[in-house]
Amino acid sequence: MQNFLDLIQKRRSIYHLNRKTDISLKEIIKTVETCLKYTPTAFNSQTGRIVILFHEPYLSFWNSTKKTLKKITSPEKFEQTKEKIDSFKKGIGTILFFEEQHTLEALEEKFTLYKDNFQIWSNQSSGMLQYAVWLALAELNLGANLQHYNPLVDEYIYQTFNLPQSWKLMAQMNFGGIQKEADEKTFLDINKRLHVFK
Repeated sequence: MQNFLDLIQKRRSIYHLNRKTDISLKEIIKTVETCLKYTPTAFNSQTGRIVILFHEPYLSFWNSTKKTLKKITSPEKFEQTKEKIDSFKKGIGTILFFEEQHTLEALEEKFTLYKDNFQIWSNQSSGMLQYAVWLALAELNLGANLQHYNPLVDEYIYQTFNLPQSWKLMAQMNFGGIQKEADEKTFLDINKRLHVFK
C-alpha cells in the first residue's frame, strides 16, 4: 500500500497508454466498485453511476466519437483530433462517469431549502469519485486521462448501452499501462495559493 500523499503526487494525466499490465480486469472492476461505493455524496444520496468499457465496446465508443467529431471539425484540424482519439484506443478501457438526476430532483423537492445546492453537490461528488478512481488506478500502476466529450457522445452511449436518460454523463476516463510518463509539471508558488491563520 502506497502512502496517500505519494499517490497524490504520482497521479498524472497519462496520454501515452498501452495494454501492458499484470492487473486483471476483475481487479480493475473491483477497485472502481470500491471507489463508487465509498466516495461521499450529499445526504448519502449515492448519485454516482459508472460504466466501464473494455474490448470491443471500448474501441467502438472511441470510433463513434471520432466519427461524430469529424462531422463538426474542419478538415485541417481533424487530423490532430483523429490522432488524439486514436491514442485513447491504445489503452485497456474507458470509465464513463454519470450522475443520477431523478435522485437529485427528489432531493430538491424534499429539501427545498437546499434546492439550489444539490446540482453543485452532485458535481462535487462526481469530481471526488473521478479523483478517487484516478488515485486508485495510479496505485495499480495504471495511467489515466480524463476527457469531456459529452454531450456529443451522449446519444451513442444511451442507445448503445441502453442506459437510463436520467444518468447524466459527466466525464470519460481512459486508462491502461503507461507507455510514456507525463512531462514534468510546474507549480505556482504555494504561498500564493495557501494562507494559514493562527
